[in-house]
Amino acid sequence: MEGVDGWLRIVHAPGVEPVRARELLERFGSPAGIATASGDQLAAARIPAPAIEVLQRRTTPAGIERDLEWAAADHARYLIPLDDPRYPGALAGIGDPPPVLYVLGDPEVLNMPGLAVVGSRHPTPSGRETAYDFARHLAGAGLVIASGLALGIDGAAHEGALAGGGITCAVAGTGLDRIYPARHADLARRIAVEGALVSELPIGTRPSREAFPRRNRILAGNSIGTLVVEAAVRSGSLITARLALEQGREVFAIPGSIHNPVARGCHRLIRQGAKLVETGDDVLEEIANLLGDHWRLASPAAADEDVQEKGAGGSAPSHAQDPEYGRLLACVDWEPRGVDELAAASGLDTSAVASMLLRLELEGAIRVAPGGLYQRA
Repeated sequence: MEGVDGWLRIVHAPGVEPVRARELLERFGSPAGIATASGDQLAAARIPAPAIEVLQRRTTPAGIERDLEWAAADHARYLIPLDDPRYPGALAGIGDPPPVLYVLGDPEVLNMPGLAVVGSRHPTPSGRETAYDFARHLAGAGLVIASGLALGIDGAAHEGALAGGGITCAVAGTGLDRIYPARHADLARRIAVEGALVSELPIGTRPSREAFPRRNRILAGNSIGTLVVEAAVRSGSLITARLALEQGREVFAIPGSIHNPVARGCHRLIRQGAKLVETGDDVLEEIANLLGDHWRLASPAAADEDVQEKGAGGSAPSHAQDPEYGRLLACVDWEPRGVDELAAASGLDTSAVASMLLRLELEGAIRVAPGGLYQRA
C-alpha cells in the first residue's frame, strides 16, 4: 500500500474529479506513477495546470497537512485510500470511487452489509415514522443503515437504527470537521460511536449544492440496495435510486397516498421497476439471497407484531373489546379526517368520538395529523 500523501494529492488536485482520478490511475498505475510523470504527460492526459502543480509539488500542500493533522488528532479518525485493505470492496467497484475516504468511527462498518435509506427532507409525520420503524427493524436484523445525515427521512433512519440497537453509517456532504445540518451535531456524535461517519471531501470543505449528488453515489454504491421512503418527483433521493440501479443494486420503494406529493417519487420508481415493500421483512426477503451464507440476518418481525397486537398498555386494545371503538376505527382512514366527519361517518356522538380518539391515539391505533385531524397509524 502506498503512503496516503500521494492519494491525498489526487483529492486536492483542482479539477481532478473521481472519474478523472480513475483514468489517471489506469494510465499511470499508481499515485507514485502520477507524481513521477512529466508535466507534458499529465497535460496530454487533460490535467489542468493547477492540478499538475499540486501533483508534482515537492512540499506538502496546506490542505493535505490539514487532513493529516485531523487524522492524527484522534484514534477514531482514518484516511483510507483506494488501495487500503479496509476500503469497502463494493464502493471500489463503481465507476468513480473516491480516491480517499475520510472516516470517523469504525471503518469495518463500511464492509458490512448495508441498506441506504433515503427520502424527503420535508416528509409527512407518517413518512418520518415509517423511516424510523423500518430502520429500527432492519438494523435489529443486522443490516447497517446508511443515510445522508440530512433533515427529514435521513435523520429518522439514523435515529431508528440507533434505537434498534443496530449500526448506522452517515455519508456526509462536507468535510468531517463540520456537521451539516448543525442541528444534527448530537446525532452525528452518536453515529460516530455506534457506527461511522464517512466523506470523500477534504477537511474544511463547506456544504455546497454540488457535493450532495456526489455523496449520493457513495450511499448507493456501498449498499446492497436503496430504500426510498418518501420522495417528490424532483428529488435527490431519486438520483440515489437511479445511481443504485446503474450500479446493479436493488431499489425498494414504499407506496403512499396518491394525494401525497412526496409519495409520487416512490410511485414513479415502482412503475419503473423498483420493488414495492410494505414491511421490513419484505426488504429482508429480497436481499437474503444476495448476502449468501456468510451473513445471516435475523427477523424481529414476530416481536414487533406482538407489541402492535397488544397495544401500548400490554393488554388487548379498546377496538378489540368494544364494538363502538371498532366502528369508529373503521371510519379512520389513511387520509386525515376531522372529529365531526368521523362522528357523522360512525353515527356516534361528537363528544364521545373526541374522547374515544384520544384513547385510540394513546394505544397507538391512530395518530394526530396536522390541523387536528386523525388518521390510521
